[in-house]
Amino acid sequence: MTHKQMLPKDIRDLQRMLPAGALLVGEAELAAYAYDATAQRARPEAVVLARSVEEVRHTVLFCRERRIPYVARGAGTNLSGGCVPLRGGVVLSLARMDRILGIDTTALTAVVEPGVVNLKLQEELARTGHYYAPDPSSFRVSTIGGNIAENAGGPRCLKYGVTTDHVLALEAVMPDGGLERFSARDAGCELMSLMVGSEGTLGVVTKAWLRLLPLPEGVRTVLAGFTSVDAAVRCVSAIVAAGVLPRALEALDRATVASVEAYNRAGYPDADAVLLMEMDGTPDEAAREAEIVERLSREHGATEIRSAQEAGERERLWEGRRGAYAACARLAPNVLVEDGVVPRERLPEAVRRIQEIAASYGIKPALVFHAGDGNLHPNISYDERDPEQTARVKAAGAQMLRACVELGGSLSGEHGIGTEKREAMRWLHTPRALKLLRDLKRAFDPEDLANPDKMFPEPGGSESGPLIAARALSPQVERLVSQVKECASLGRTMAIVGGGSRWKAVPPDCVEISSAGLSAVLDWDRGNYTVTVEAGVSVRALRAALAAEGFHLHWPDFDGSLGGLLAAKPWPRLRDDILGMRLILADGEVVDLGGKVVKNVAGYDLPRLVLGSWGTLGVMVDVTLKLRSSPRDVPAVEDPVSFAARAWQKKVKQAFDPKNLFNPWFHS
Repeated sequence: MTHKQMLPKDIRDLQRMLPAGALLVGEAELAAYAYDATAQRARPEAVVLARSVEEVRHTVLFCRERRIPYVARGAGTNLSGGCVPLRGGVVLSLARMDRILGIDTTALTAVVEPGVVNLKLQEELARTGHYYAPDPSSFRVSTIGGNIAENAGGPRCLKYGVTTDHVLALEAVMPDGGLERFSARDAGCELMSLMVGSEGTLGVVTKAWLRLLPLPEGVRTVLAGFTSVDAAVRCVSAIVAAGVLPRALEALDRATVASVEAYNRAGYPDADAVLLMEMDGTPDEAAREAEIVERLSREHGATEIRSAQEAGERERLWEGRRGAYAACARLAPNVLVEDGVVPRERLPEAVRRIQEIAASYGIKPALVFHAGDGNLHPNISYDERDPEQTARVKAAGAQMLRACVELGGSLSGEHGIGTEKREAMRWLHTPRALKLLRDLKRAFDPEDLANPDKMFPEPGGSESGPLIAARALSPQVERLVSQVKECASLGRTMAIVGGGSRWKAVPPDCVEISSAGLSAVLDWDRGNYTVTVEAGVSVRALRAALAAEGFHLHWPDFDGSLGGLLAAKPWPRLRDDILGMRLILADGEVVDLGGKVVKNVAGYDLPRLVLGSWGTLGVMVDVTLKLRSSPRDVPAVEDPVSFAARAWQKKVKQAFDPKNLFNPWFHS
């Protein structure tokens, strides 16, 4: 799209529209908003310091009318270039929208503006005996709006999930200037999940409703030193296999420990790897799990173990982990922080690959990783003033990410794609999947003004396909693909049906496309606690088969097929366990969305978007689910039959199925 450069008249008009002091245009002021936590820089032409929803709306409408690009920004801690204004235009700063609008300890919700700093919210909640689970390492300075834009994680997400698992609803100014509210309970496809992790490319979040948790009665922190990274990672797998799910399970290699000790003398052991593990619950539960963790650490060769129960002691053990990035930053002017993720069982291989790549490029990364969920952060210190060194470091970082993808993982677990990983998206997604992502962006923002040039590579280029070949299609799925392609070529409408538990009759003018009989378990990764099953499987039969071997879904008791259940979405928290999905699109092409890692922010969250879509977006072929090591009683829920075709859901339909061939009566 052609964007307009701002003229002096545009600056004057914008100045008149905003309150005094809300517009920055001085060179020094603009320079401060030209970069984030990456080394990339691009000067904006103006900065708007918004204090209200109306100021955000006026700015977005102004930019829309004059075809000026804009980039929403929080604290600028982004590590992938996501808030760098590549095309100039307006940086829309939300940092001054920093009010906590309400805390409801009965409903366990908080309502906040996007500029609220994560730490400020945690401090306010602590006074009431509650907390907000997502805790990215930048929590002392990063904002809730930025955390939502990146779907941020943090150490606690192993047990409690990433940002999207704790967002109940969002208010956002959309690219047309309208103010919309999206909720996890909305009927129809799940637009709220689409907004989380979209890096400001689909709208500007102006308010968020968040899920809160009561502070645990008991917390135990255990620090263990090991003679090798392999031994530490094997201990991690043993802990999870024992049914213990720590709220944090972090690992640091020798290089990280050395830099931390030189920085703040955290008192970590002299070891090749350190595990930092934290258990919570009742005092008895935390103590019991800490005993198991200590025993397993000793069995796996831990040379030193420390345990802490009091808050001050626990905080001292955490000081080293939280200071790891700052410790690396002392070594050189710049730090490249990569963010690959692999299935947990592939962690030892991923670490070896990273070490081999580092040696081949003559660099020495300090490795920090969320060991419990397979998220690795190689921190590579360098000096950007040295072009040769910079080129080596960036090439090595790219190869490390490539290795993660080759091991069945993803490009990013929590930092996002931004500009840094746009081209690498070709390693992960097929050309058809990339087209779908671009089509969604275009449907929401046809002028490409909201944070342009982020997340997705341009069409063309080297789109030879992802590094890992997709699983072969079964004969039955091949038949469905052929059936959809034939109907698409003839312009025939199709009715997507499963086991028939939600409607019995197919409209006479529609061809029936049925997933009944697709009931195979395609991949049961017991070490990684994931399962991939076909969409026609009986939910009750699946739960029984899983429970017989000690694996559980934390869902109410449901009847019918898995695909039918997810298409209807009778219970909002089904979304918590959806990792990946395979769909047949309306043109007959097959796309794999998501994957089998629990943290994945490489593109829009399409698997969750499809929830509640009632077969209007694609034929669900198979689904990858997150499993739990212990059962949980979940109250029964009603099963409403509902659907909504609001304006923005129609835009999603436009991107997925522009000819309205799938279940067309919902959008007629």
